[in-house]
Amino acid sequence: MYETHVGSPRSRVDGKLKVTGAARYAAEYTAPDLAQGYVVNSAIAKGRITSIDISAAMAVPGVIQVFTHQNRPRTAWRSKAYQDEVAPPGTPFRPLYDEKILYSGQPIALVVAEDFEIARYAASLVRVTYEAEGHQTDLEKVRMQAYKPPKTRSGMAPAPDRGDAEAGFGASPVRVSADYRIAIEHHNPMEPHAATVVWDGDGKITVYDKIQGVQNTQSYITHVFGLSQDDVHVLSPFVGGAFGSGLRPQYQLFLAVMAALELKRSVRVTLTRDQMFTFTYRPDGLQEMSIGANPDGMLQAIRHDVVSNTSTFEDYQEMIVGWSSMMYHCENVSTTYKLAQIDTYTPGDMRAPGAPTGMFALESAMDELSYKLGMDPLQLRLRNYAEIDEATGKPFSSKELRAAYQLGAERFGWSKRSPEPRSMKEGRELVGWGMASGMWEAQMQKTSARAVLTIDGKLEVGTATADIGTGTYTILTQIAADALGLPMEKVTAKVGDSKLPFSPVEGGSWAAASAGTAVTLACNTVRETLFGYARGMEGSPLANAEIGRVAFRDGRIELVSDPTRFVTIQDAMVAGKVHRIEAEETGSPSRINQARYSGFTHSAIFAEVRVDEELGRVRVTRVVDAVAAGKILNPKTARSQILGGVVFGIGMALHEESMMDHHLGRFMNHNIAEYHIPANADVEGIEVIFVEEHEDKLNPIGVKGLGEIGIVGTAAAIANAVYHATGKRIRHLPITVDRLLKVRDAA
Repeated sequence: MYETHVGSPRSRVDGKLKVTGAARYAAEYTAPDLAQGYVVNSAIAKGRITSIDISAAMAVPGVIQVFTHQNRPRTAWRSKAYQDEVAPPGTPFRPLYDEKILYSGQPIALVVAEDFEIARYAASLVRVTYEAEGHQTDLEKVRMQAYKPPKTRSGMAPAPDRGDAEAGFGASPVRVSADYRIAIEHHNPMEPHAATVVWDGDGKITVYDKIQGVQNTQSYITHVFGLSQDDVHVLSPFVGGAFGSGLRPQYQLFLAVMAALELKRSVRVTLTRDQMFTFTYRPDGLQEMSIGANPDGMLQAIRHDVVSNTSTFEDYQEMIVGWSSMMYHCENVSTTYKLAQIDTYTPGDMRAPGAPTGMFALESAMDELSYKLGMDPLQLRLRNYAEIDEATGKPFSSKELRAAYQLGAERFGWSKRSPEPRSMKEGRELVGWGMASGMWEAQMQKTSARAVLTIDGKLEVGTATADIGTGTYTILTQIAADALGLPMEKVTAKVGDSKLPFSPVEGGSWAAASAGTAVTLACNTVRETLFGYARGMEGSPLANAEIGRVAFRDGRIELVSDPTRFVTIQDAMVAGKVHRIEAEETGSPSRINQARYSGFTHSAIFAEVRVDEELGRVRVTRVVDAVAAGKILNPKTARSQILGGVVFGIGMALHEESMMDHHLGRFMNHNIAEYHIPANADVEGIEVIFVEEHEDKLNPIGVKGLGEIGIVGTAAAIANAVYHATGKRIRHLPITVDRLLKVRDAA
């Protein structure tokens, strides 16, 4: 009996390559005569360079060149206005463009040498003098200068207000009004950013970049350096994590390409872990949240106002307040979203950008409201369950959040929760249970894919999307294998190559729906062509069959009603006098369904914490995350995505914080010794439940993304559990020992 692959747990097809070290990443490709670049970063946060002395560095044996704003090639920045695919409104940062310093850590020179150690040593000899200007990196001090961005980033506009939130809040018998904040976080993927540019001669280059979209990198290079697409081949077959930091080309790419083109030789630029803190990050946000309700728990008003930081040269925006318009039924809702400029690099999309931030405020306030009402937090959410997307008035394409609440609560044992704070204790530890809701966009983007079937029964599918560790190689292999009835070993999936059919950047949890649909369509075209050959064979057992009445199984095309009547793939192709069948197709979201429905993934998160009352140490001992995400293509890799998101949420709740010295205007804990992330000892029991959900409106294969939803709501659930354990509400994440003790002492 042929067993389908989609829907079954399958190990990663690229797993062996990764664990044996055979998978190569951007900084691991080599080339003859490969030079190494090392970046010199600015020591001030704002001002200008008055002099830069490279003579000592140039005198070091093995140094090839030191590039600065004074001697960079004039060919760079041919297209001043070019913005990459995911750039926010504004003017993108241009490395080595002029003497101006826009933020601390800005790249100001590139030392290129015969090997990395020489380049690093020579970089320490570059002498720079500055004329410093007053900088500002404290969001609170510029919040009064916040403004509504003049140009809205696509999809980031707050929903229109409805009703009268101010009057509704004022008339509400039960009210919560508080400020919430999450610390700035840096992405810190396992693989640092790097670019290896191989000089192919005659102005042509092959680029290995740490990026989530090779065609975005290719477009960036061609526009900035005035090259043709034929001159630039970009590859990124493996990405060691990115979490959004690889959506935009980062400065190591520009520097490596610039040096390679000028020197006419291959150049690699790899950023150090410290330098990973000199570009994109999850922004700060000052959130004011007010919720009013009747004594029965019905919401009467929601007000959510946010001031978030951006750079001085781009208006970075993300959807922080939008969730407050959609998550619950409420007739009076008002949201505002403003930006304030500080002297840092532009923030960037970081796993579920905006959602964990906004949902932390909303779900914390809902928890606070439940205690004021004397109502179970889960019951409060069910009482205000939104049956439609109230921000737009559209029905949801599918929504099984009720089932997620029910299954998650049952698995967690929520009914056994003692409602009073500080009422559960074991030994010297206070025990707390908290919960929260999660919500993330379920999207599909226009994507193309190619499928090639050869007469030996092997199938290759390809699209230019990326696999950043999510399992894209595996699910595309599963989809293709099922389409032609082949074992997975006979299928090869290719991604991360600019020569493959078009794909947008891999982000937003849309890769599975987008690339999966494109591969399905391409394989279906191959199926139809192959079936035509099989049916046209002389004496074919399928002569009068229709394609809907046959099955592709085990390398054969057989009648569903009589599997003994079949044609093999090889015989069909011989009959068609072809050795290969190739098809390229493009999948696009349905504009009609986009106009009619709202698509979202939903989740219910339940968390248990234990707090040492004397030391203030918090442990997350259990998390149950119930997720409604349409069809699950591969339960094994899907579970891994949710696990990773939950761990990310634990980091947000208890560990991650980029600490800014406002006097210097610089992040001070720029390493992963002092920038804390969850370690193995911080992660205990995590259980993932996939709720059955039928989705047939967002994309032909019925899936919703999983990369982001695991983090959304997790930090809120943990913070709510900390309150239940201690009776102390921490509204500024992460919940560190000092913050917890400070609140306790103030009580």
